[in-house]
Amino acid sequence: MLVYKINVLETLKEAGYNTTRLRKEKLLNESAIQYIREGKPVGAKALDNICMLLDMQPGNILKYVENINIKNDVKQNE
Repeated sequence: MLVYKINVLETLKEAGYNTTRLRKEKLLNESAIQYIREGKPVGAKALDNICMLLDMQPGNILKYVENINIKNDVKQNE
């Protein structure tokens, strides 16, 4: 499961990109902003824009962690 290593919206805000500016300048759409708020991974285009705005690599923003709940659910269904 992909999770954020940083608080993306806070980091964007510190870089001068609040959610109003992101929407107005069409840097991120509403669904991408909502996904970030919910901790869900965004699509490639939104991630590309975030990387550009923050001058970061995707690995600085996201990391993979095992989802233990999914593994437990699969074992219980076997």
